[in-house]
Amino acid sequence: MKIYVDFDDCLCETARGFCVLAEKLFQKLVPYEDIVFFNLQQSFSLTDAQYEEFMIEGHRPESLLSYEETPGAVDTVNGWLDIGHDVSIITGRPFSAYEASRQWLDTHGLSRVSLFCLNKYGRDSFIKNSDFNLELEDFYRMHFDVAVEDSPLAFPFFRHLPDLKVMVIDRPWNRSCDLPNGNYQRCYDWETIQRSV
Repeated sequence: MKIYVDFDDCLCETARGFCVLAEKLFQKLVPYEDIVFFNLQQSFSLTDAQYEEFMIEGHRPESLLSYEETPGAVDTVNGWLDIGHDVSIITGRPFSAYEASRQWLDTHGLSRVSLFCLNKYGRDSFIKNSDFNLELEDFYRMHFDVAVEDSPLAFPFFRHLPDLKVMVIDRPWNRSCDLPNGNYQRCYDWETIQRSV
């Protein structure tokens, strides 16, 4: 079985890290449960200049390496690998974040997974002139049986896979969205994901 796993807020608690960063940089106290928009500029009420600074700081290697593992994620992914499943981490992070992202995976015992930086959301990146090592046309040639994702904005990327089972990890920013069809299942933790897969 081929399995797609998103990185941020699936494998690690990126949004919780951004809550700390918003307070540190701008004295903005936004509780995690109040991050109801996937657009962090909107969730944290940031100006354009603040948002750019925020995203650059949040993607520095020391920030990327500091994000905590989502409980159960590493054990579940390693369990899949142990029984022969092919797991790919597909992230919307720019390729400039690849080395730190790879290091996070290796440090957390996920050295066996492939990592791809997919240009999920277009080239209007906060880090100017960003590169990605996977473009959408490349992704559309890939096949997956299962996906683990948190972002409603990523759901359209799965339309070319009508039989794909999508495990939607429950997050404040996806609770009000309608799931596209019966192949999508809301999961409240990695234990549920493991049982469902």
